[in-house]
Amino acid sequence: MNPLTFDQSRPLDLIAIGRLCIDLNANEIHRPMEETSTFTKYVGGSPANIAIGSARLGQKTGFIGKVSDDQMGRFITHYLEKNDIDTSSVTIDRTGAVTGLAFTEIKSPSECSILMYRDNVADLLLHPSEINENYIKQAKALMVSGTALAKSPSREAVFLALEYAVKHQVTVFFDLDYRPYTWADEAETAIYYNLAAEKCDVIIGTREEFNMMESMLNMTEADDRSTANRWFSHRAEIVVIKHGGAGSIAYTKDGESHRSGIFKTNVLKTFGAGDSYASAFIYGLMKGKDISEAMKMGSASASLVISRHSCSDAMPTAEELLEQLNTGVYEPV
Repeated sequence: MNPLTFDQSRPLDLIAIGRLCIDLNANEIHRPMEETSTFTKYVGGSPANIAIGSARLGQKTGFIGKVSDDQMGRFITHYLEKNDIDTSSVTIDRTGAVTGLAFTEIKSPSECSILMYRDNVADLLLHPSEINENYIKQAKALMVSGTALAKSPSREAVFLALEYAVKHQVTVFFDLDYRPYTWADEAETAIYYNLAAEKCDVIIGTREEFNMMESMLNMTEADDRSTANRWFSHRAEIVVIKHGGAGSIAYTKDGESHRSGIFKTNVLKTFGAGDSYASAFIYGLMKGKDISEAMKMGSASASLVISRHSCSDAMPTAEELLEQLNTGVYEPV
């Protein structure tokens, strides 16, 4: 069962919009960041990681975003291009804004944290005037990340992109990607997340992220089915609610639900799992796989990325994903 359809005549499979930043992952693992001396630099940001994961799997992928006018901005753009991602809609900030930095701490497989620097970052200065309607209508799908809604003018740019996507029947995937430190308060976050979700066909998030969205409704008990049904009254066809090590559940408008397990792996870190899951899940759906199989593909991809040092560099190729699906140890939940 897969309720989604995609216009195969369009040249781009997926366009992602939003955060482009730098991940600085600790080289000295199993120790706190205070005792860490060296880091390895990677391209980061949830939509960037998903776009890179999509491209690694062989999809024709583009990006809409803004980078700083310096070495870090050029590093990001060059990396996207090296991974065959179209950057014609990646613009350069001229105001002196900087690239966001994410320092990661890897204490243990279960103790990982991220220290973010997000003041005056270029990606949140993406302007509505830089959203090209003709570019969006060339895509089968648009992937939106919640972080891009945190501030103006990026917020308005994303809403304009959503309007163009709806106008041209572009399937919209919404990865909630809630980062509290980017927002003024939870009420503001919930309002804009809910407004964006109304225009999306597939919504992917953790139970905690959906709880945040429902907080303004004074809902005291989290219920996955009720959460999904709320979005089925809008545009949503699929709602995926992730429960960490307990796997994830996808709900569809016809009342069905699909549960995904996890692949056993040698866990190095916890971050990157959500982005890798989303990229392979979207890939599976766009290849016409049923929801259960697409979820299993997402779980396989996540298991590979959390066993590796980076997020973007760790995204598997189609061959690696297939090998994990065929040989990995899958545990239903």
